[in-house]
Amino acid sequence: MSKNYWLFKSEPSVFSFDQLRSKGEKGEQWDGVRNYAARNNMRAMQIGDLGFFYHSNEGLEIVGIAEVCALAHPDTTTDDPRWECVDIRAYKPVPKPVSLADVKANPKLSEMALVRLGRLSVQPVTPDEWKEVCRMAELVPAP
Repeated sequence: MSKNYWLFKSEPSVFSFDQLRSKGEKGEQWDGVRNYAARNNMRAMQIGDLGFFYHSNEGLEIVGIAEVCALAHPDTTTDDPRWECVDIRAYKPVPKPVSLADVKANPKLSEMALVRLGRLSVQPVTPDEWKEVCRMAELVPAP
C-alpha cells in the first residue's frame, strides 16, 4: 500500500513542532480544524502517512515531519459531530527548514497546495512534491 503525504500548518506560538516533539510517541490530536476540505483530508489519512509540519504566520517554513498515529475520530474540542481530527506525532525535524519563499521560487512546486491554497490548514502533498521538498530540506533519501 502506498503512503500518502500531507502538510499540517500551525502557528508556532499556538503549537510548534518542538511542542509536538515533546508529546513523544503518543503524539497529539490535530484538533480545532473547522474547514471541510481540511477535515476531509484528515478522513483520508492512514496510520503511518507522513506530513510536513509548517510554521504559519511566524517563520513561514517547513520545519519537520509528522506521522499520522491515529485515524480520524471526533475532535474533543467541540461537541459538533461534523468535526474530526487525526493524531500525529513528530517523526523528525528537517536538517534545513524550507521557507514558503523557497517553495514559491521552485517551478517544480508551482502546483503545490501550499502555493495555490494558502489558507488550507491540512493539505495533500503529491509524491513528487514530497521528494522535492525533502531534497530542499536536505532529507535524502526522502522518508
